[in-house]
Amino acid sequence: MIDAGATSPVNINYLTSLGHSIFLADPVGDAMTGDWQKGLDESESPIWDVEGYLNQTLSFAGRSFDVVLLWTALDYLPEPLVVPVVDHLFHAVNPGGQVLAFFHTRAKGDETAYCRFHVTPGDEVEVQIGQPYPIQRAFSNRSIERLFTRWSGFKQFLAKDSVSEVIITR
Repeated sequence: MIDAGATSPVNINYLTSLGHSIFLADPVGDAMTGDWQKGLDESESPIWDVEGYLNQTLSFAGRSFDVVLLWTALDYLPEPLVVPVVDHLFHAVNPGGQVLAFFHTRAKGDETAYCRFHVTPGDEVEVQIGQPYPIQRAFSNRSIERLFTRWSGFKQFLAKDSVSEVIITR
């Protein structure tokens, strides 16, 4: 299982107590270090070392996974990293494996704060405010479908607090 978000000791303890092994990744925190920006192009946009970022942040050493908890990470990643991260996960997830991802339905407002998510034994997911990373975008339903076009299944649910919950199957 991949837990891709701000590190949650609650998730580590809960999921390992159920017998799962967890690969922890913080794609947003790692992207925001600035280590992956390698200068500016002619239009003053950052040039990203995408391969270096993927090799450092999502290096699975040949392991494959059945479940990915992606949380709201894609909403906060710089644009040049979004598609490469989804493609990288596609190759790391076993056929039939699933991704649980949350997406903001708005790009402005108090509900767009970057959060840490905690799995609980019930139907609820606890949320804790994290680092003050700015949201980069709010994906529409259609843009989420296009982003995961190579995947075989897609179920989307509207959750509370301006968040969409998506289960994607490889």
